[in-house]
Amino acid sequence: MSDAFRHCMDLLRTGDREFYLAVLFAPEDKRPALAALHAFNLETARIRDLVSEPMPGEIRLQWWREVVEGSRDGEARQNPVAGELIAAIEAFNLSRAALTNLLDARVFDLYDDPMPDRVTLEGYLGETVSALFQMSAQVLADGADPHTADAAGHGGVAHGIVSILRRMPLDRGRRRVMIPSDILAAAGIDPAGWVAGSDAAAMARAVAILIDIGREHLGKAEAAISAADKALRPAFLPLSECAPAFARATKPSAAPWARPIYSSPVASYMRVVTRAIRS
Repeated sequence: MSDAFRHCMDLLRTGDREFYLAVLFAPEDKRPALAALHAFNLETARIRDLVSEPMPGEIRLQWWREVVEGSRDGEARQNPVAGELIAAIEAFNLSRAALTNLLDARVFDLYDDPMPDRVTLEGYLGETVSALFQMSAQVLADGADPHTADAAGHGGVAHGIVSILRRMPLDRGRRRVMIPSDILAAAGIDPAGWVAGSDAAAMARAVAILIDIGREHLGKAEAAISAADKALRPAFLPLSECAPAFARATKPSAAPWARPIYSSPVASYMRVVTRAIRS
């Protein structure tokens, strides 16, 4: 294990355990590229948590754009995540445009604008989480087209909604509203009311609508995955967390906007292992 690969895996083990486990269940020769992809996603996703205002975040995202575009090659190779990412791009013909689109989508994270509607949310998750699933499958396909666009597209939205559910208390504390405004309106509340927590019943209705969307996408993803090449299925192991998360968030006692819905690491591990074995 190279130092750069170890660094990426250490980031994932502490910051995104589901994708860490997914890397472990991939073929050994694919693990460095997968770890680099997921570590890159983690590093860019948490920029919002590391900056106090948008401009420093914009600067960090621009640095990553230049890494992806190849204009910081020498400097980037001194960074363990960037260096491994460049190696993955070159080895598996990963789309630099898709990676740039992911970075462009992350600009939304830096600001406190509410998510306007379902279509925008699905587009945002498509450019971030879905793109990550698709590129992971491409790595497992040795750089060829994995023909998993439907699985990645729907799976990314489902898993992205789980991430939104998990971050709700933190996001509300920062006045960030990721539930689309049209869903909030259908539930009888607006973004200001969501942040204030002024109507628990309406908030529960909004969460239920969001989860219904997540379940719809998860069902379509699972159908597409079942038809995919078995060698590509490790890319989708993190989806094992979606159905349990949706179930926990809809329990009568649940209030995911106030209390995190994370499951125990042991339970998550067992779900990933079980899915890997059955795949």
